[in-house]
Amino acid sequence: MMDPTTDIAGNTGDPGRARASLEALRAEISKAVVGQDPAVTGLVVALLCRGHVLLEGVPGVAKTLLVRALASALELDTKRVQFTPDLMPGDITGSLVYDTRSAEFSFQPGPVFTNLLLADEINRTPPKTQSSLLEAMEERQVTVDGTPRPLPDPFLVAATQNPVEYEGTYPLPEAQLDRFLLKLTIPLPSRQEEIDVLTRHAEGFNPRDLHAAGIRPVAGPADLEAARAAVAKTTISPAITAYVVDICRATRESPSLTLGVSPRGATALLATARAWAWLTGRDYVIPDDVKALALPTLRHRVQLRPEAEMEGVTADSVINAILTHVPVPR
Repeated sequence: MMDPTTDIAGNTGDPGRARASLEALRAEISKAVVGQDPAVTGLVVALLCRGHVLLEGVPGVAKTLLVRALASALELDTKRVQFTPDLMPGDITGSLVYDTRSAEFSFQPGPVFTNLLLADEINRTPPKTQSSLLEAMEERQVTVDGTPRPLPDPFLVAATQNPVEYEGTYPLPEAQLDRFLLKLTIPLPSRQEEIDVLTRHAEGFNPRDLHAAGIRPVAGPADLEAARAAVAKTTISPAITAYVVDICRATRESPSLTLGVSPRGATALLATARAWAWLTGRDYVIPDDVKALALPTLRHRVQLRPEAEMEGVTADSVINAILTHVPVPR
C-alpha cells in the first residue's frame, strides 16, 4: 500500500518537485483539451487555496472534459451531477436508506463524497437544492439526520452555468456566488484551436476515454499538500495587503456598482495572488500577482447597476478600470 505522503511519482512532499508536477498539468491536460490554459491554472489555484470554481461558458467548450482531465492528471476521484429542476438535496448529499436485512437505516453517500465534484448547470436546479452544496463547500462536511460526515480532502466543487440561456433557470444568489473562490470564463476557441479540435476527432480522439488519449497522473495528493504548505509560507508585505484592501474598497465606491466586494472577497484575492506567486516561482507576492487574479476572484462578487448594464458596462470592465486607478505599491 502506498504511503499517503508519497505521490504517484515517488515524491515525498518536496515543494520544488510539487511545483514542477503541477506545472506539468498543462501539458498533460492539453492532450484532451485545446487552448484552455487559464482555466487549468485557475483550477490549480483553487485546489491550492481549498476553494471552489464557477465555470461559465456556452455549451460545447469542454467544461466537463476539462474537469475530468484534471482529475485524471492529478489521480483524484471525480463525479458529475447534472442539475435539473427536479433534483433533490438528498440526490447530492446522500440520504438514509432502510436496509430490510438488518432492519436499520444506513447512510448512502451521495456524489458530493468525491475529490472533484462537477456540478453541471447548477443554475437549472431550485435554490433548495443549490443550497445543499453550501455546507459541503463551506464546512467540508455533510450533515444528515444530525450526524456530520466529513468530505474527502482535497475537495473542490466545479460548477458550470450557461451565460446565454436563462429560461427555466434559477440564478445563484449573491451569498452563494460569494462562496466560490473563482469565476472562470471558458471562451470559444480560436480558429486554429478549433481546427486542432476537429483534427483530433477525425484521428479518433474519444473524449470519454481519457486513458486512450494518453493522459497519465503527473501529480498526486502529496504534491498538493506540499504545495499548500509552501503557499502558506509565501511572504505578503503590508503594502500588498493594503493594495488588496484599496482595490476591494474601490469597488464599494464605484458609481457603476450596487454591490462591491466584501471582506471575504478581499481575503480570497490575497489567497489567490499568493498561490499564483508560488506557482510562478516566487516566495513573495508582488502587485502583478494581485492584478493577474483580480478578475477571476472578484468578477462574481460585484453587482452592476441596471443603467450601467444597459450602457454595456461589464463587471470585468469596472474591475479593470479600478486596477488602472488604484495606486500600485512600489
